[in-house]
Amino acid sequence: MMARRALPLVATCWLLVAAGCSSRNLARQYEYEEEVYLRLDGAATVVVNASLPALAALRGLPLDPSPTARVDREKVRQLFASPAARVTRVSRPWRRAGRRFVQVRLETGDIRTLGQSPVFGWSQYRLDDRDPLLIYTQRMGPPAGARPAGVNWDGSETIAVRLHVPSRIEYHNAPSGDVERGNILSWEQALGERLAGKPLEIEVRMQRQSILARTLTVFGVAVSAAMLLLAAIVLWVKRKGSRLET
Repeated sequence: MMARRALPLVATCWLLVAAGCSSRNLARQYEYEEEVYLRLDGAATVVVNASLPALAALRGLPLDPSPTARVDREKVRQLFASPAARVTRVSRPWRRAGRRFVQVRLETGDIRTLGQSPVFGWSQYRLDDRDPLLIYTQRMGPPAGARPAGVNWDGSETIAVRLHVPSRIEYHNAPSGDVERGNILSWEQALGERLAGKPLEIEVRMQRQSILARTLTVFGVAVSAAMLLLAAIVLWVKRKGSRLET
C-alpha cells in the first residue's frame, strides 16, 4: 500500500528532473555571442562570450586556440581595450566541446563609435533619432581572420547578436519574430556563414521613452487618480455628514 502511494511522488520527481534537463538541453549555446545592453542616450554595455578559436578566426586576434593553451586574461583585456570601449571584466576561461571560452564585458559611451575598435570593426553601429522613434541598426560584415588549423568544429556551431532594448519596440527584423522577456531580441547565424562573410543585418525601431520611465509615468497617473478618488470620497462623506447634522 505504501509503495503504491509512493509511485505518484516518484513519477512527479522524475518529471521535474526530466523537465529541468530538457530546459538545459534546449538552452542555446553559441560559438560567438555579442550581447548589447543599449541605453537611449547611445551608451551601452557590451558582453562578448566566445571561444578562443572563434576570436582568432572571426576577429583575427592572436590567441592560441589550442584547448590546452594557457589563457592570458590580461592579454585578452589589452586586445579588446580601445578608445571606443572600456573593458570592465575578463572572466576566467571555461571549456566546452573541447574548446576554451572567455567572457569580456565592456562599456562604451556611444554605441555608434564601437566599430572604431579593431575587435568590433566588422560591424557598423548606428542609432538615429527619427522623431518620434529611435532606430538602431547594425551591419556585421566579413571576418578579419581565418579558420585555425585543428579546431574540432562540426558545422553545427552558431553565432548570435542579442540586443536588450531600453524602450518599447515598434519594429524589428529578428528572424524568429520573438521578443524575449519583453525587450530582448536575437539574431543568429551559422558559424560557416559568418566565416564566409555573409552579412548580418539588424534593425530595431523603438520609442524614445524608456520602459522604466513609461512604467513610472503610468504608475504616477494611477496613484494620482487614486488620490483624487479618495479625496472625492472623503469630501462626499463630509458633506453628507454635514447634511445629516442639519
